[in-house]
Amino acid sequence: MSSGWRKQIPADALLQLRQRLDRLPRKSPERVAQVLAVAELYGLSTSSVYRALKDFLKPRTTHRVDYGKPRVLPKAELERYCEIVAALKLRTTNKQGHHLSTQRAIELLEDYGVETEQGMVRVAKGILTRSTVNEYLTRWHLDQTRLCRQPPAVRFQAERSNDCWQFDMSPSDLKRIEKPDWINPDKGEPTLMLFSVVDDRSGVAYQEYHCVYGEDAESALRFLFNAMAPKNEVEFPFQGRPMLIYLDNGPVAKSRVFQNVMLALGIEWRTHIPAGKDGERVTARSKGKVERPFRTVKETHETLYHFHKPETEQQANEWLMRYLLRYNRQDHRSESHSRIEDWLANLPSDGIREMCVWEQFCRFAREPERRKVGTDARVSVEGTAYEVEPDLAGETVLLLWGLFDNELYVEYEGTRTGPYYPVSGPIPLNRYRTFKRGAAGERTDRIRSLANQLKLTIAALAGEEIRLAPLNLSSELPKQPFDTEAHEYHFASIIAAKLAIAADLALPLAKLAALDRAFIDQVLSETLIRHIVLARIREYFHNKKSGEDHAR
Repeated sequence: MSSGWRKQIPADALLQLRQRLDRLPRKSPERVAQVLAVAELYGLSTSSVYRALKDFLKPRTTHRVDYGKPRVLPKAELERYCEIVAALKLRTTNKQGHHLSTQRAIELLEDYGVETEQGMVRVAKGILTRSTVNEYLTRWHLDQTRLCRQPPAVRFQAERSNDCWQFDMSPSDLKRIEKPDWINPDKGEPTLMLFSVVDDRSGVAYQEYHCVYGEDAESALRFLFNAMAPKNEVEFPFQGRPMLIYLDNGPVAKSRVFQNVMLALGIEWRTHIPAGKDGERVTARSKGKVERPFRTVKETHETLYHFHKPETEQQANEWLMRYLLRYNRQDHRSESHSRIEDWLANLPSDGIREMCVWEQFCRFAREPERRKVGTDARVSVEGTAYEVEPDLAGETVLLLWGLFDNELYVEYEGTRTGPYYPVSGPIPLNRYRTFKRGAAGERTDRIRSLANQLKLTIAALAGEEIRLAPLNLSSELPKQPFDTEAHEYHFASIIAAKLAIAADLALPLAKLAALDRAFIDQVLSETLIRHIVLARIREYFHNKKSGEDHAR
């Protein structure tokens, strides 16, 4: 037997002895008998048994006394060097996550030093080692993993349906279709893009296919109109103008025409926070509600295109609509009902905001562009000539040309005129005519005549001093009607309306009968909305002409 061997009581025996002693009173003589029996069993003294009971399950120190305290340098000085090394590694990190190594950062500190706001920082050779610096970088939470960690994510959800729509677009896995509706020969075949909006509260998704050449505002606005308008499917009641559209900071959100349309419809738009704007936060961490339906459609619907491919864009959208009807009847992410049921149950108390008609939407979708009108009162837009008011010749105006129609409106000094339509080329010589003198021409003539009459006294040159004076849902969805009249074009005055009526009738109003002029005055006293006035005048004279022909 080795001389270094020590008699010890097994841990289970000490545990059983402790349990027996705990059941006995503190002054009980049986306690002494129990300790004596264990001492005789293991050949130890009673003092050894008491000592073993005292140290049993007692926490012990497993580190040195100076554990966690640097020995090569004072803590404050070493922490300063570690912060500089961590800053060097963070400053040199690229998008792939590659950065300067700890060893190279130490070499730079030793050989060249680092310039900081407090001055040059340089360390003597041999003091810092890679293992020591890496150890304290981790211990003081200065390692690359923690410094590049993103801030905590905050989950949000709208309170009511149509409070927030998330909008995005993604290329379809089908890439393209055999018979696209249109092709630009200069750009090749268009890409089949999947457009999607998802209601933030319910998760109801509406999607469409469109053949496009990249992300453009025209296709996005056409899709958004279809999303907000009532659907032909009775089982798909999703519609209405949302309060907010949440989208990425791409070409659509930057488009002026998109912003003008959203402003006219009373819809707020908000873009994602760019990457790196909030520390290490990456962009669009809240896009899961609109990105997930993309993946679901591509995995459960578009995979079937391996058996049958849609030939046209219309056919692809019809197949997609049939799938969306099933998708929106699936369970909500947190509620005990389907997505479409959640959308219906959480509609605003005052109803959904109704969408305008397509013609009104086309008037909103006008691209602003500042141009100078030619001396012939014409302006060219993408090779198409428009003839505007003669008074605007030579002026710099703001053109508003529609994305979905061929009408052109001109805004000058806060006054909007139009619509103007495309005109032909130059006027033939034998049909030459001059423009009618407008208000601007008459004003110019008046000023020119006045200029010829002006005279100035010689006192203005002689230098005489002049003293100046001092200077809930039922069977029918509740709706808020769209205020169409507020966005209609009104005649500026009754005179302007009569001029437009005379031009439409191709007849001076003075040659009309008294009853006809009285009818025109009555219409203009009731409204000055352009399309209503012209429609009533045309109907009146059409019926009158038909009655005269019948009388003959």
